[in-house]
Amino acid sequence: MPLNRRTFLESSVAVGATAALTAGVAAPAEAHGPRPRPAKRYSFTVMGTTDLHGNVFNWDYFTDKEFDDKAHNDVGLAKISTLVKQVRAEKGHHNTLLIDAGDTIQGTQLSYYYAKVDPITRAGGPVHPMAQAMNAIGYDAVALGNHEFNYGIPVLRKFEEQCDFPLLGANALDAKTLRPAFPPYSMHRLRTPHGRDVRVAVLGLTNPGIALWDKANVQGRMVFPGLEEQAAKWVPKLRSMGADVVIVSAHSGSSGTSSYGDQLPYVENAAGLVAEQVPGIDAILVGHAHTEIPEYRVANKETGKDVVLSEPLKWGQRLTLFDFDLVWEKGRWTVAKAGARVLNSNTVEEDPEITGLLADEHAKVVAYVNQVIGTSTAAMSTAEAPWKDEPIIDLINVVQAETVQAALAGGPHADLPVLSQASCFSRSARIPAGRITIKDAAGLYPFENTLEARLMTGAQLREYLEYSAKYYVQTPAGAPVDTAKLTNAAGTPDYNYDAVSGLTYEIDIARPVGQRIVNLAFEGRPLDPAARFVLAVNNYRASGGGAFPHVAQAPQLWANSEEIRNTLIQWVRAKGTVDPGQFASAGWRLTRDGVPVF
Repeated sequence: MPLNRRTFLESSVAVGATAALTAGVAAPAEAHGPRPRPAKRYSFTVMGTTDLHGNVFNWDYFTDKEFDDKAHNDVGLAKISTLVKQVRAEKGHHNTLLIDAGDTIQGTQLSYYYAKVDPITRAGGPVHPMAQAMNAIGYDAVALGNHEFNYGIPVLRKFEEQCDFPLLGANALDAKTLRPAFPPYSMHRLRTPHGRDVRVAVLGLTNPGIALWDKANVQGRMVFPGLEEQAAKWVPKLRSMGADVVIVSAHSGSSGTSSYGDQLPYVENAAGLVAEQVPGIDAILVGHAHTEIPEYRVANKETGKDVVLSEPLKWGQRLTLFDFDLVWEKGRWTVAKAGARVLNSNTVEEDPEITGLLADEHAKVVAYVNQVIGTSTAAMSTAEAPWKDEPIIDLINVVQAETVQAALAGGPHADLPVLSQASCFSRSARIPAGRITIKDAAGLYPFENTLEARLMTGAQLREYLEYSAKYYVQTPAGAPVDTAKLTNAAGTPDYNYDAVSGLTYEIDIARPVGQRIVNLAFEGRPLDPAARFVLAVNNYRASGGGAFPHVAQAPQLWANSEEIRNTLIQWVRAKGTVDPGQFASAGWRLTRDGVPVF
């Protein structure tokens, strides 16, 4: 049976000459008694990454140059590999484990290319670059992320087959049998100098939101119950099986919040709740939220014991280190001390072993993304799209609206007006004047979302827009407006702010949330609450992502399996020339007491 298919993986590793061993200091002997034996102690380190999102090289395929951001972070497994080698050299390779908390095979054009352009699923096809790199680095276990399901289960299963480590998902269950569809855990044996091995269990948990976000790929095939429920089931089992240390690798943030409202009875970001509610866990590698948490301690309600949580920053920008000190007491190993910290990948060079291993794959993808698909008469950018109606977002909306109109032509809903929603996924996306390449279009729409058509009323659309407008920080009339502080109110990410084309409206940011949409109109007249419209909407939003009102329950009139990004590319190819003057419109704007903010 292949190693990664096992529901119980045990790796026995021998301690090396550089064993991280701390000897206890013996107490003075009693005058007439035997000298006490020193306590048996052993130390080891668990390294962790998360949300790698297809990043191997320190390279941005959307800009076709080395990755950089305002904080001068670096990305990629090649950098992580260098850090891992340093830690193994310091601690002793056999006193370390390396795990990941998911979202591995989606996010860059490198990962897209080997899922869609030259897919790993074709007969005699390639080995996925992420599998090659992670195998070479020597990962011990990886939890499933929600984006693992974006390309469908066949691609995920092929990736699983190509990995030398298990993909863990204790709460990814077969829909019919309700048994784990992937290994729930792995068990690793660390050999100590004392003749008493340390058994480390890694429990993998993924995100219940998969049932919504990738409904088309998993419905009827898999179900995803809550993290707390499944951790409470498996942690006692792991302890009864002899686990001395239990680590959870959870593709779930620590905040206790959800983006899907009441669409599911489970919490999206439940890692902190797992620590608090389930006794017997020593540490949790946190993923999904794309935040950096070097160390966060949560007291378990039942035992009072601290659970150590850590989330390394996305894309391989950080490497978490969990350091454990164990002592042999009463016939078993117990954790005497545990802590966490992160290492920054911008402090090291890329590992030439990894960059050399995948140089050919990298070159193929660079050539692919630089293919010219058309031209543009003007430059367009998303730099101000979070607070202005910009032509580059209008481009997404016009492509989506035209695609839905063509799909509904000749049908019972052909005469209904088609509106469209779009978000600013990246504030650095741009379409240059002149030649447009695949990377330009891909940078505008980096997610694998597909397109749907939903039937909504004017009243529902007003509530939809009011919900979207909570994105803005309330700013009184006359007060200065700082665009650096204007958006992302209450932590709302850019991808959960929608601009809707086909309507005209103002967002009064001086007003409280829920009362901001002003002068909402269709074709110059106040919007009729009873009027019916077709909304062209991505599948993430249509399935409840972001918890926008009404859209998830709205009748589905049409759905497409083609990614919106590819639809954009095909549209540009068909047009040949993109002229913003033909589709750009000022459909919405920010105001205060009727006065435009910009």
